[in-house]
Amino acid sequence: MSIRDSLFAMTYDRQIARAEKAGLRAMRQRLLAGAAGEVLEVGAGTGANLSCYGPAVESLTVTEPLVPMVRRLERRINDRGAAAKVLRAPAEDLPFGDDTFDVAVSTLVLCGVDDQPRALRELRRVLRPGGRLLFLEHVRSDDPAVARLQDRINWLNRIVVRCDCNRPTLTTIKQAGFTVDSLEHTALPKAPKFVGPAIVGIATKPA
Repeated sequence: MSIRDSLFAMTYDRQIARAEKAGLRAMRQRLLAGAAGEVLEVGAGTGANLSCYGPAVESLTVTEPLVPMVRRLERRINDRGAAAKVLRAPAEDLPFGDDTFDVAVSTLVLCGVDDQPRALRELRRVLRPGGRLLFLEHVRSDDPAVARLQDRINWLNRIVVRCDCNRPTLTTIKQAGFTVDSLEHTALPKAPKFVGPAIVGIATKPA
């Protein structure tokens, strides 16, 4: 456990507080309203999504690779009395069998994983045929000028908030074998221009 990990976990909720109040919270709620059955959330962080899950969720498993985040996540689950199982694991190496879950959830995670294609292949593997991936991610902009800005400043973004703001995440989702059923191009509220471009959607593992 590094000092950097501890500081990141300690400050994460404050970093995104303005965005949550300005509309990110509502984006999470709309996306996760459709979660049902046995659900897996990767990169759960401090548990921002926990209260967004409805009664149709039969079981909830959440994973997080950073020890300080796991501790905060466990505290939030205990404080809320939520019924969720927490495991420390990276999205690239999920400790579950094939075809285990009905729904997988990734919100602001795929920008920060070490190997995005591998993480998405793992999500596809653990989903049952016909299972759904619910995603909310910031992505490389379709505007060439903004994309160039993202490329220039990505080194700093990686240092400060531990993510790559210029990843072609939608393309990677499709290349991992998912069928994208619904997609909204949007912007993260109260976010700097270089991290604003975002996608919200649902993708399916073919039956």
